[in-house]
Amino acid sequence: MPTVTLDMSIEEIKSLVFQLPAQELLTLVDELDEQAETIAMMQLAESGFAEWHEEGENIYDAKA
Repeated sequence: MPTVTLDMSIEEIKSLVFQLPAQELLTLVDELDEQAETIAMMQLAESGFAEWHEEGENIYDAKA
């Protein structure tokens, strides 16, 4: 699928979003909330793997 890039400001996006019917706006808010929660959880998970990047922690790369 081709990627489309738009050059829009946050204000322009808000203006378009606020034109949505109420039900579609609520659906969008739910989806945005879910996406934001996923991103936050992924950022938290990244910190748990930071030790794998430390020198001397290459035991995971060892070949049998």
